Amino acid sequence: MERTVITLRLDPKLEKTINSAAHQLGVSRSELIRKSITAFIDTLDKPTPWELGSEVFGKHASEQESLSRDRKRLLKNKIKTKTKTKR
Repeated sequence: MERTVITLRLDPKLEKTINSAAHQLGVSRSELIRKSITAFIDTLDKPTPWELGSEVFGKHASEQESLSRDRKRLLKNKIKTKTKTKR
């Protein structure tokens, strides 16, 4: 595999952190940086589970579109109503 050299400017604290982490993991600084960049890019490409299901969470069984978002308020109101009817 052909590789390209990229020059980065790092502040001394970040460089020290990279050196320490690479040493601790037993990999080169370049390998650590490559893996870190790859992992970061992978998170950009994949939506979170919440993003994938946000259109359907809480909607279908109850017919209330805001159920997952407003669950605390709805539960509180239900408890208040139940308490009033017992009195």
